[in-house]
Amino acid sequence: MSVLKKIITAVRGGAREVGEFVVDANGTRIFEQEIKDAETHLRKAKQDLTDVMAKQMQAGRKVVSIKNEIAEHENYAGQALQKDNEELALEIAEKISQLEIDLVEQETVHNSFSDHVKRLKDLVKKTERQLKDYDRQLSMVKTTESVQKASAAITNNFASSNSKMISAKDSLERIKQRQQNTFDRLAAAEQLESENSDKSLGERMKAAGIGDSNEQSVNSVLDRIKAKQK
Repeated sequence: MSVLKKIITAVRGGAREVGEFVVDANGTRIFEQEIKDAETHLRKAKQDLTDVMAKQMQAGRKVVSIKNEIAEHENYAGQALQKDNEELALEIAEKISQLEIDLVEQETVHNSFSDHVKRLKDLVKKTERQLKDYDRQLSMVKTTESVQKASAAITNNFASSNSKMISAKDSLERIKQRQQNTFDRLAAAEQLESENSDKSLGERMKAAGIGDSNEQSVNSVLDRIKAKQK
């Protein structure tokens, strides 16, 4: 029996861990949905608040109406007394007395609505401030989550991408070497063409003292003049 209890406890513990894992894995989504739910409840609360405020205004108008009616009947009672009709004045006084009772009750209702409206307004403002703060926090949480995912992706892909980067570097070096070989071949071809040209040949003959007949003629004339002077 104790083994069965342990098995049940283990299953319950596993279920709890699974539940916590699901909650943690979807924490941002859950937080965002909770904010949306709170915003929905807040909109409903504002609608209910308008109903309470409407009843408050109705009660306020009723208070004003009763006060006006009391003042009106006090005037009637005064007129009755002026005409020495005390019996009628007494009936009007009874009416005024009842109106004053109604006024107290209606003022109590109006004050109750007023207090309730004030509390609800304060609660709505507090909730709105909290929701705005939660919206800011949600934005930061999403940004942090995106950055963490990007960092994790870079870290996880570094090993495989590192070998690809080395391969790409080798390819780049081969391209540079091939281009340098092409430049060298072009330079060699230009040099070969220069050596095979007439200009190159003339320069080599001049260096060897061949072919410059004009210079040789001048030298011969100078040597002959020097010989005559001896």
